[in-house]
Amino acid sequence: MANHKSAKKRIRQIEKRRLLNRYYKKRARTAIKNLRALEDKVEAEKFLPKVISMVDKLAKKNSIHRNKASNLKSSLMKHVSAL
Repeated sequence: MANHKSAKKRIRQIEKRRLLNRYYKKRARTAIKNLRALEDKVEAEKFLPKVISMVDKLAKKNSIHRNKASNLKSSLMKHVSAL
């Protein structure tokens, strides 16, 4: 267990950050799933920028790797254009 005041604070900060990261990641995964489930092209094209924004934010915060973000965006764009 941590003995220093700063180490205890760091533990509290890390836990908060972990929960927030978990929330943002789960939210993005759900949005991706919902986008892939859409059948209407117009609706999917409307929703795509929101999902891409979420993925970019995850990559920016290093929650996911930037290459994974790029691959996800590419596959989602392909999916939407194929509808």
